Amino acid sequence: MNITILIPLLNEAESLPELYIWITKVMQQNNYTYEVVFIDDGSTDNSWEIIENLTANDTQIKGVRFQKNFGKSQALHAGFAIAKGDVVITMDADLQDSPDEIPELYNMIVQQKYDLVSGWKKKRFDSVVAKNLPSKLFNWAARKTSGVQLNDFNCGLKAYSNKVVKNIDVYGEMHRYIPVLAKNAGFHKIGEKVVQHQARKYGVSKFGMNRFVNGFLDLITIWFLSKFGKRPMHLFGALGVIMFLVGFCSAAFIGIYKLYKLSVHQPAVLVTNNPWFYISLTAMILGTQLFLAGFLGEIILRSKNNESRYKISNQINL
Repeated sequence: MNITILIPLLNEAESLPELYIWITKVMQQNNYTYEVVFIDDGSTDNSWEIIENLTANDTQIKGVRFQKNFGKSQALHAGFAIAKGDVVITMDADLQDSPDEIPELYNMIVQQKYDLVSGWKKKRFDSVVAKNLPSKLFNWAARKTSGVQLNDFNCGLKAYSNKVVKNIDVYGEMHRYIPVLAKNAGFHKIGEKVVQHQARKYGVSKFGMNRFVNGFLDLITIWFLSKFGKRPMHLFGALGVIMFLVGFCSAAFIGIYKLYKLSVHQPAVLVTNNPWFYISLTAMILGTQLFLAGFLGEIILRSKNNESRYKISNQINL
């Protein structure tokens, strides 16, 4: 199979029939063998009924329905697990991503041998203050932190080699950082393509300003996990040992200094009256706690339970 198109959605009933027709037209014009998987992330409108109608008339259309809203990352995780195409395309269901971009994205993966190609909505139709400026700041921070040189990390329109989606774990709200996850998994040929951005035709955006705050927090998380996710002791243990040694050496110096004063019959303050004693004691306590945090992190990492992060209530044509 040439292409799998994954479309996570939440309350996009109005746009689904039009999107289906548009995708089908592009696929047939290019003679692709394909499947389209709609992942309904707990919609409360009639999105699932529309998906059922589409799948009843076209076996290339498939549907996955979550019991409730688990988030876009979980929807993509479920889609990646079942994708069969040599190239996997992800796109949003709100008609802001153009299916006409698919052939060129497909060729960049198949012919130019990219592992991942991310869309870049260079010209946007969103609010400048509410979305464009925060997005630029967010992307700048993501480039500096991750080392992945993309202009638009959060673009929903992306193309992947099948081996990429089978070797990355998208969780939490990490869908924004799939290129970083791919890089950390050893896929380094990551490209970018300028894509057409269209104004939303139906409904309203499901993401508010809080996504940028969450995005920066997730960026810190993914930086930490990429550096120390496999060996947390390397960070916490090292910091703990350093702090403990600093505190211990300081306390030892205070004790030795007092003994010296006493040996030469000079007045010396009580150790417990010296403020540096309490600073040293605090440093040793913090060092011990950091070391234990690293130790516990290692234990949790080796005994973590890979339980499902979402519940599927229904599947069609799968």
